[in-house]
Amino acid sequence: MLAQARPSEIDYNNGGFWEGRTLSSFLDAAACSAPAVPAIGSDPDGMGYRELRDATASLAAAITQRWVRPHDVVTVFLPNWPETVLAIHAITWAGCVVSPVVTTYRRAELAFILAQSRSRAIFIPHVFRGFDFVALVAGVVADMDDPPVVIVVRAEGDLPEGFISFDVLLDDQPAMEPVGDPSDVCLLLYTSGTTSQPKGVLHNHQTIVWEMRSVIRELQLGDGDSTFMASPLGHLTGIVYGVYLPVMLMQSTVLLDIWDADKAADLIERFSCRVSLGATPFLRGLTTAYERRGIACSLRIFICGGADVPPDVVIAGSEVLGCVATRTYGSSEMPTFSISGATAPLEQRAYTDGAPVWPAEGRVINESNGVGELVVRGPELFLGYLDPALNEGAFTSDGYFRTGDLVSIDDSGVLTVRGRIKDIIIRGGENISALEIEDHLREHECIDDVAVVGYPDPSMGERVAAYLVVSPRFTKQAPDLGEYLKSRGLAAHKRPEQIHVVAKLPRTASGKVQKQLLRAQAADCSQGSEPRD
Repeated sequence: MLAQARPSEIDYNNGGFWEGRTLSSFLDAAACSAPAVPAIGSDPDGMGYRELRDATASLAAAITQRWVRPHDVVTVFLPNWPETVLAIHAITWAGCVVSPVVTTYRRAELAFILAQSRSRAIFIPHVFRGFDFVALVAGVVADMDDPPVVIVVRAEGDLPEGFISFDVLLDDQPAMEPVGDPSDVCLLLYTSGTTSQPKGVLHNHQTIVWEMRSVIRELQLGDGDSTFMASPLGHLTGIVYGVYLPVMLMQSTVLLDIWDADKAADLIERFSCRVSLGATPFLRGLTTAYERRGIACSLRIFICGGADVPPDVVIAGSEVLGCVATRTYGSSEMPTFSISGATAPLEQRAYTDGAPVWPAEGRVINESNGVGELVVRGPELFLGYLDPALNEGAFTSDGYFRTGDLVSIDDSGVLTVRGRIKDIIIRGGENISALEIEDHLREHECIDDVAVVGYPDPSMGERVAAYLVVSPRFTKQAPDLGEYLKSRGLAAHKRPEQIHVVAKLPRTASGKVQKQLLRAQAADCSQGSEPRD
């Protein structure tokens, strides 16, 4: 049960930034002011905001009558489906904590998340992309002493004992009033970083509401700005901008569950979507699709972040799509620290990560040659990590969060990310912990030493490379790491796409692996050239 988290050092209530509203209050307002506006444009049933509000109140009543209480964690392990939006709103309405999880996670990640969060219920698909999620989750909960109840969306046939079909909960239920205080924790996001296991990031209603308010102001969002969302609802980008923001705007959201650039273009034009957010592969794919079709695009804004964003991607997107394509910088902890607004020149939008979004504050510490670590704070800054031990060293004494990112800031206050202190790899917008993969590989009987790094890739931003020192009983053949990591329940996107067997890892005099050398070698290999010495 979560009732509160690490307190903020600054009182944003007195500053007028935190307005004292819950996320559910915006759904209630949309139901009253825009009852017939389609909440989910891509929903075949065409559910309007009044109908969504009523279904939300009914589903919230169903889960609270059976399994959960306010402040309990409820996990959402679902694709970008209309049912996912309904489940998220219902959990929020019930005063519980939404814990979204990307559907690429497998046994290892899910078991950790469910146990650490003490989740009381989990929404899952029966089958998605040919994968049996019921079988996966059945194996995970069987090993738990106090497992969550499992609610299956789009159930097919018989379910394991104790699993509940989502459809059963949609039967007529007496509605309930929304529960919760604006200061309550409402969102628990798991993000991979420098730790071996995912880190639980805590937000309350106030931090998320301000995040949306500030972006609406910065990008001048308003009437007619329906959203296209292909980013997973298991990420902050997806859940905030694909679920909550459209409600605040009283506009539609259009979802895509499996990325396909041509299908994305079809949906954008069919529903006249105006705003989208996503990682580099999404913008690159859309640009290619529209260039091939030779048609105008309905989008007026595409916000690109989550991985290294090459300037040419932003420039091509702006020119081909005819929209404001722009880079942004943020994280699960500090959602949108900087961005170039709708009126910023193309050069700034393409080559920098924008200016801080007022009233967010940032400063550069440990600076060398104009580059240093960025520390940040603001009304949208998270409350802290679920594991209190992770808060130690994560904040400065005056409440700034240590991002671990290396940046430069020019004389006009515009920020450019130059690198990362954190040992993470960002593949297609997904944060991957190198340490997590290394920990799994060190358990392999044939591996004596290992280092995992990212290398640049034009389509995914980065991909994963593993450098192995193998035991003497191993000769020249690398172990089948793909099958090994699959057997350990590691998500497919985390499995190395380059594998190098080396005599030893390059290390500093103090014994630290010189990963910058390995990254350079992996980059050379990806270009087809000989690795550097």
